[in-house]
Amino acid sequence: MGDGEFISFKDMCAKFDVTPRTLRYYEYIELLSPRKEGRARYYGPREIARMKLILRGRRFGFSLEDIRQWLTIYGEKGTREQYRIWIELADRQLDVLRQQQAELETSITDLRALRDETEVLLGRMDDSPARLARS
Repeated sequence: MGDGEFISFKDMCAKFDVTPRTLRYYEYIELLSPRKEGRARYYGPREIARMKLILRGRRFGFSLEDIRQWLTIYGEKGTREQYRIWIELADRQLDVLRQQQAELETSITDLRALRDETEVLLGRMDDSPARLARS
């Protein structure tokens, strides 16, 4: 796709594997601003680049509001400030992800212990004298 080329709403959904509802919502909250011709919407290189950043941010667990603010800063204050804010957001999100990771590790350990205890109890039931007498 060259610099002046645009893709349709349908193609944008397909390219990024998002639902039409998601794409319309991103427009509604002003993350994306496609060119409109009647009812048709067309997305150029700027919107495609923004969509890549939005989806990457969502994958890392950023809120849409964080992403919106970050994209707005670029438009208002330029790349240097955007990078500075990005580092702050990334540091904050890394802390959140580390906390979630610790919680998951605790849950996995607890669930594994409960599963193992239950397996032992089941084994005792299988080896109980009542069961052996019935055999």
